[in-house]
Amino acid sequence: MEFRTVVDITAPDFFIEPEHRILTVGSCFADHLGRKFRDEAFVADVNPYGVMYNPASILHTVERYGEAVDVAIFTLGTNHVYREKATGEIVDNCQKRPQALFQEEVLSVDVCRDYLLKAIQVLRNRNSHTKIIITVSPIRYAKYGYHGSQLSKAALLLAVDSLMRDGDIGKAGGVYYFPAYEIVNDELRDYRFYAPDMLHPSQQAVDYIWERFVAIVFSDSTREYLREWKPIKEALAHRPFNPDSDAYRSFLARTMEQKKCLSDKYPHLKSINQ
Repeated sequence: MEFRTVVDITAPDFFIEPEHRILTVGSCFADHLGRKFRDEAFVADVNPYGVMYNPASILHTVERYGEAVDVAIFTLGTNHVYREKATGEIVDNCQKRPQALFQEEVLSVDVCRDYLLKAIQVLRNRNSHTKIIITVSPIRYAKYGYHGSQLSKAALLLAVDSLMRDGDIGKAGGVYYFPAYEIVNDELRDYRFYAPDMLHPSQQAVDYIWERFVAIVFSDSTREYLREWKPIKEALAHRPFNPDSDAYRSFLARTMEQKKCLSDKYPHLKSINQ
């Protein structure tokens, strides 16, 4: 008997390689994915200007970031935005200013799609080969009410679907939707995979989503890199009882030599401080 449904994930038309420079932008879930990349010693910038929940704020980050990347991961949290009344501009963070200064708005499906399209165009003006991965965060927004939260996620899902089916960039390839939202809601489907607030996915759920992500989006050579990097990562994370002992110094020297040898095969490691 099968007691759960496993989400069938379509493979992308590209793969992430060890040397790729990664940018993750979006909700708290973008932070989770970004930390995973950093733990595995990828060159990754993670929400460089803070957490961004909506497509407009994701565009703002991409415009401000100013650097070329190989892969960008957008994690959409909500289609709700806050517009400053004095300027008429959508703000990325209210900075704890009085709520009366802002007006909450709900972006339509088409507007969400257009913001994503502009963000992709900005990135590809810097590097025409940039690959885009889009996810919808599984984190629910209780403040909207659970029906309102579902409506918000539905708008984001429809916007991504419209981009993938109808947008010129979507048709050109190199844009991929990874179903993190569906994995949590349709495959895991149990509160034991949530944090104590019952809204955010637990670390176990994040780890499982990462495993599915690695299996489908990473190339064979990247998965081999992960296998080779794992023992070095674990050695570097070791916290000795006596860091001044000769035994630990010898252990650390061997580990650093192993990292140096691996860096000859994967040059990006030379820029990673672990």
